[in-house]
Amino acid sequence: MDINTTQLRRFMPLWPPLLGAGVKIREFAQDGSRVLVTHRPNRLTRNIVGTAFGGTIMSMTDPFFMLASMARLGGGFNVWDVGAEVSFLKPGRGTLTADMRIDDATYERIREETTEGRKYLHWFEVDVTDEAGDTVATVRRQVYYRRKR
Repeated sequence: MDINTTQLRRFMPLWPPLLGAGVKIREFAQDGSRVLVTHRPNRLTRNIVGTAFGGTIMSMTDPFFMLASMARLGGGFNVWDVGAEVSFLKPGRGTLTADMRIDDATYERIREETTEGRKYLHWFEVDVTDEAGDTVATVRRQVYYRRKR
């Protein structure tokens, strides 16, 4: 499936999991190199102690590495999110940001590792930061790649 990033930028803000969590897409690069999202806990989206829910912090990164990869690699690949890990480092207050980037070298590695129909699992890592630039959480996402037959 070919991914149209212009359509994603229009559709994703209305996708119920992101809409309900208050996650906002600020940038989605057409070449799949960067996705920038933010979240500001409010009366409806913060937990009992007034900070961002851990699940919301996780949702800030889901499914963006997969979608960015699909946009970059095109329809010739099967791409799936298959794993996630998070380390919560401090309470999430104020506007939180996840700046997810995938460089050209990573895409080249994906292409190389999937030659001859092999599957490849790649871990991506992103820090979720607060307004002061402090890391609130580190999220790791594992994405599966295989060329279509």
